[in-house]
Amino acid sequence: MDPLVLTLYSSSFCGACARTRSVLEDVTALVPGRAVLREVNVAAAPDESERQEITATPTTVLTRADGTELARAAGVPSAPQVLTLLARHIPAV
Repeated sequence: MDPLVLTLYSSSFCGACARTRSVLEDVTALVPGRAVLREVNVAAAPDESERQEITATPTTVLTRADGTELARAAGVPSAPQVLTLLARHIPAV
């Protein structure tokens, strides 16, 4: 089974983005092989950011490996919030 993808849309010099990155790194370490983290700097990838309708940073988008969006949230999440979200979408083994 392919892992879910947590994509963090961030911007340089964004303190909230750094806090979100830290939370997402911690969470993905707790679920190895079940979720991966990727980060997109909106200034470096404006086309992708626009296609994904990113209007604020940080924004986290949860997708299946095929790109199907499952959820999105702006702002800094807590680890329990992210784990709860993942639990809703990671199939039981």
